[in-house]
Amino acid sequence: MRLIVGFGSCGMAAGAGKVYAEIENEIKKRKLNIDLQITGCIGMCYLEPIVDMINAQGIKSTYVKVTPEKVSEIISKAIIEKDGANQYRMDHEDKYILEKQKRIAIRNCGIINPEEIHQYINRGGYAAIENCIRHKTPEEVIEQIKISGLRGRGGAGFPTWFKWNAARQSIGSPKYIVCNADEGDPGAFMDRSILEGDPHGLIEGMLIGGYAIGAEIGIIYVRAEYPLAIVRLEKAIQQAKEKGLLGNNLFGENRFNFELRIKAGAGAFVCGEETALIASLEGERGMPRLKPPFPAQKGYWQNPTNINNVETFANVPWILTHGGEAYAALGTEKSKGTKVFALTGKIKKGGLVEVPMGMPLREIIFDIGGGILNDKQFKAIQMGGPSGGCIPEDLLDTPVEYESIMKTGAIMGSGGMVVMDETTCMVDMARFFLDFTRKESCGKCIHCRVGTKRMLEILNRICDGQGKHGDIELLEELSIQIKEGSLCGLGQTAPNPVLSTIRYFRKEYERHIYDKRCPAKQCSSLIYYKIIGANCVGCGLCKKHCPTDAISGERKQIHQIEKEKCVKCGKCNEVCRFHAVEIE
Repeated sequence: MRLIVGFGSCGMAAGAGKVYAEIENEIKKRKLNIDLQITGCIGMCYLEPIVDMINAQGIKSTYVKVTPEKVSEIISKAIIEKDGANQYRMDHEDKYILEKQKRIAIRNCGIINPEEIHQYINRGGYAAIENCIRHKTPEEVIEQIKISGLRGRGGAGFPTWFKWNAARQSIGSPKYIVCNADEGDPGAFMDRSILEGDPHGLIEGMLIGGYAIGAEIGIIYVRAEYPLAIVRLEKAIQQAKEKGLLGNNLFGENRFNFELRIKAGAGAFVCGEETALIASLEGERGMPRLKPPFPAQKGYWQNPTNINNVETFANVPWILTHGGEAYAALGTEKSKGTKVFALTGKIKKGGLVEVPMGMPLREIIFDIGGGILNDKQFKAIQMGGPSGGCIPEDLLDTPVEYESIMKTGAIMGSGGMVVMDETTCMVDMARFFLDFTRKESCGKCIHCRVGTKRMLEILNRICDGQGKHGDIELLEELSIQIKEGSLCGLGQTAPNPVLSTIRYFRKEYERHIYDKRCPAKQCSSLIYYKIIGANCVGCGLCKKHCPTDAISGERKQIHQIEKEKCVKCGKCNEVCRFHAVEIE
């Protein structure tokens, strides 16, 4: 009998540590012969803490939203009484969500113990790199990646084989292969989950990439804010060295040596850009450099360097095991394989999902994500992280593929999907993302440094009820100038949230500017609270909780709100049990 507790960052934040400790206590107290293990995040963050129970016959039962108080009952019923403790088990709807997915990049997450290398090996781990070294030339490895159609999963979707081939053909020594695990958008949650849940999958992908391009030194550039990921990576690297999977003459063949190290980055969003990442690796401030030369020719310390993100490398062992054709059979003509997305925002079942390319957004949001939180009306989905764009409801049937998503004004990015409902103000949402990119700008380019600041000032004015005629056109003009005048991808894509919201929600901007109203009722300067006399029973709850004494009225009499005193905190609306407070 085995019990496995989800020990990803999401599970630990939900209380998995206390659940694990309580299971340990119960095992000792009852003197049970149970192997207690940990695993990474399976992606169903809304169900954490999750505990898997695997009996002697290999049959698995999954218990969700487990608390320390439930542990004793689950063990008593499921193990002692053979009852099953069905009330705590994962239901059919959640099992369906897993069945709808095709897991390749996160195939081992939530399945293996990331701190035990033998569990990775038992699932075929490191067989792909061994086969490459023993039986394939580097050119044959690159050819398989070309056949697979794998494109970079961290941003623009550049063909992986092309980058590998360019680095292989470049003259210079030593060559480097770098994993960018420092991306700062919501999709980075996916990268972190792979680092925490399947670090050996990343290591093997980098080994294969290193063999293909002729690099003997690998660097994992990971943000220092991911302490658990770093700890598990360090353990995995040490275990791989002890097994002879890193170092000299791998697998006894005098063909390939490979060393791997970790560089903890400062978490700058701009370091998602290759040349800025290289500058940071070299000890300089993370700022982009002119291209060409490209990193494949002159990268880290002016030597040939290949950079891919975590998800890209995580796909590689599967491709070399099953063949490029098998991967290419998934997805669409131009976007092959699968893609991992981090579903967040106003969604019922948030977390990580991996689906074949080409699946419509509607299917991901409503079939896999369970639909909109509290059954409210879907309004938009923001894709591509802070530099992405917002896609409206009438484009929900857009297939998830690079070109189709770009046509909407959004980008694939590293896989962030932020779902918005009817209560989301699109002007404020654009302001939120632009504020992030403004702060993360390295400041090298005037258009990005100053232009994003000017745009943010305009958006602040609009949300504060000070918008004026011509603001929308000025935002569009500034956006074009920033895109054209910026050196790197951060500046070139920073205006996307503004441009896409103007494109699809222009009337919402106009309501803010000309009518001085926020249709979503979120911008405090453009709303006010009033009491509906027909619903008010004079209970006094709103008056009692008002922090500025803005509500007047005798008990059992209709109350009133003084607009001059009201600070729009919303407490009256929150405490009213009779739906008597209305926002206009």
